[in-house]
Amino acid sequence: MRQLQVSAIKDGTVIDHIDSKSTFKVASILNIPAESRLILVGMNLSSRQLGKKGIIKIEGKVLNQEEANKIALIAPNATLNIIKNFEVVEKRRVSLPEELVGIVKCFNPNCISNHERIQTRLKVVKKAPVRLRCHYCERTMEGEDIELL
Repeated sequence: MRQLQVSAIKDGTVIDHIDSKSTFKVASILNIPAESRLILVGMNLSSRQLGKKGIIKIEGKVLNQEEANKIALIAPNATLNIIKNFEVVEKRRVSLPEELVGIVKCFNPNCISNHERIQTRLKVVKKAPVRLRCHYCERTMEGEDIELL
């Protein structure tokens, strides 16, 4: 018999297949005021693919592309499920675009993007593991060097 580990939502978004250790990082980048929506966060749930996974359910919200791009940086295996009337109407994997604009800070302290009022622009050089190159200073960053704005 199949058992629900996390309750269903009527309308909104479910972010599934998050690597368990990244669940709270994903939740924090969404900046959702806790008092405004029903938000369910589950960690260490059983997963055939990941062993243990995280899941976030947000009632009444559909993520925009910038939010999906941020999730792709932190949880590249995540899926987004759009829910309407308790049914999944759309399901897609997050994926990084070719370029990230205004999402990631360049880690080079001398980069012009850290001193002038210009948006950061980073090219995605490699998707797994994520490696980015700054458009302005051409420095490459990965892992702990990647900091979201």
